[in-house]
Amino acid sequence: MTPEARGEEFTSMSSHRPSRRECLVGAAAVAAPVLGGAIGSVRAREPFSISLAQWSLHRMIFGGGLDPLAFPAFARERYEIGAVEYVNQFFMDKATDFEWLAELRSRAEDAGVRSLLIMCDGEGRLGAGDDEERRRAIERHFKWIAAAKFLGCHSIRVNAAGDGDWDEDMARAADSLHRLALVGDEYGVDVIVENHGGLSSNGIWIEGLMARADHPRVGTLPDFGNFTASGEGAFDRYDGVRRMMPFARGVSAKSRSFDAEGNETETDYRRMLPIVLDAGYHGHLGIEYEGGERSEDEGIRLTKALLERLRAESD
Repeated sequence: MTPEARGEEFTSMSSHRPSRRECLVGAAAVAAPVLGGAIGSVRAREPFSISLAQWSLHRMIFGGGLDPLAFPAFARERYEIGAVEYVNQFFMDKATDFEWLAELRSRAEDAGVRSLLIMCDGEGRLGAGDDEERRRAIERHFKWIAAAKFLGCHSIRVNAAGDGDWDEDMARAADSLHRLALVGDEYGVDVIVENHGGLSSNGIWIEGLMARADHPRVGTLPDFGNFTASGEGAFDRYDGVRRMMPFARGVSAKSRSFDAEGNETETDYRRMLPIVLDAGYHGHLGIEYEGGERSEDEGIRLTKALLERLRAESD
């Protein structure tokens, strides 16, 4: 059944909670349960583990230099990283292609690489003021929950974009997150929000959103660099991450530029990492290099070296 056809079954956005039948997309009803059991939030040995976000290689992938299917093995063989975070932009048409997903899962397993989460973009605004638009956005994320389960991921990362004021956007986004979390419950997959522009780049707003969504499967993916640095809407990145960490299911170690000593110049990692660890988080820090001054390869290596150096200091 298409998302549009399923949408006709929604009688009221304010009262209806999606059933299992409404959540399953394509072959997900059969394929997703293959893994069996709930997959909870990843927690590694102290102080933290290092993963690689697929976005770090977006120029290479979009340019045809790296097949998305080869990404897990590439992370292992080139960078000796054993956990990855996918980005749906690189396989938008594959969410219900379980033959393709099975190949990706097989390659990750063969490389000894853990699949942690799928970062989901381009599926609509979960805080949209128009109920029909928001309903469609919610439904378009169902297939990624099933895909995440199939791949062995613990979460999907969504965006909380809207078009209203502070309270209106929070109320609508919270309702959407709660609805998605009800679906996530059936798959053992969390639904997490990144500070990713607009009101979501305000740590106080994210705190309120978490409380209002009111579901244990709703969480955050704090990103070191996605807070507005100056002007209207500016928010201190260290305070923002501190506010998001109590709900964190993952952390994006954003990097853009480095000095001669290998330190990231936009984020003081020595100041940021204690904020992460003091929150009791000992999971994965995902390298997400998106700078333009250095190659993707060099940026990834520099970020990994910095994290490893600081991790050694934390032991």
